[in-house]
Amino acid sequence: MSALFFLQQCLIGLTNGALVALMALGYTMVYGIIRLINFAHGDLIMLGACLALTLVGAFGLEAAGTATAGVATWLGIALLVGLCGLFCGLVNVAVDRLVYRPLRDAPKLAPLVSAIGVSFIFMNIGLFWLGPADRSFPQLLPTANLLPGEGLQFGWKDLLVLVVVVPLMAALMVLVKSTRLGKAMRAVSQDETAAALVGVDVDRVIAATFFLGGFLGGAASVIYGLYINTIGFQMGFQNGLYAFTAAVLGGIGSIPGAVIGGLVIGLVRALSTAYVGERWAGAMVFAILIVILVFRPEGLLGRRTKEKV
Repeated sequence: MSALFFLQQCLIGLTNGALVALMALGYTMVYGIIRLINFAHGDLIMLGACLALTLVGAFGLEAAGTATAGVATWLGIALLVGLCGLFCGLVNVAVDRLVYRPLRDAPKLAPLVSAIGVSFIFMNIGLFWLGPADRSFPQLLPTANLLPGEGLQFGWKDLLVLVVVVPLMAALMVLVKSTRLGKAMRAVSQDETAAALVGVDVDRVIAATFFLGGFLGGAASVIYGLYINTIGFQMGFQNGLYAFTAAVLGGIGSIPGAVIGGLVIGLVRALSTAYVGERWAGAMVFAILIVILVFRPEGLLGRRTKEKV
């Protein structure tokens, strides 16, 4: 039973970690291009969850009443992911155009403080949208166990996380490694001036990066609502904190690092909750983060860079 319990916690940790990794990609992509920590990303995910809840009511999607998820349910979820991803992507691009772009050449502290300000604006929009109390997100997927027997539990919600998160991460890796836009993003990340001199539209590449990061955040907001079944206007702070921690742990600016960092945090949280207690789970996550950064300040997959002067 102890071995089965351990495996169950690992399964929970990997599922939660995949969701955290999807959120962390928004941080690491923006930082990798313009060296900006977009602290508003967590609250952008919260706004995506607000829209997802509104669309569930508008589309008339109902809570699961059978043991299996029908085609209509999966199509509805796919539509939610697409619309919320598009919404968050466009909002992210608008914020970049109105707030961050005018501060490109300003001291590094100016865009950082601006990102915190945007975070508070998003939080207050969420307060107006949802109200001060947490809201229940409809459970669109059945609760039946997909694995045989009564041992390990792996439900439809766990499957949803993998079905959405894994393809999105794979598509992002292919885009960055194998497409013209991805090559332009890597060029801008290495040297904006040199990239501009060889014909790369730097502002367009940065806008595309913000859109992709926002789209992934919007997809994560839908999965979060369906997986946790509770959303609130303050959810962006804690989720953003864990996502940012995952990006730093894996090596901020590294896409594979964000994925690994998210999985590590998911496993640590699940095992700490099971064996130490839920109140200590957060402390264990940040204790491990501190230990790793002491020996690898650049993160697990990050590379040391020299400061340009």
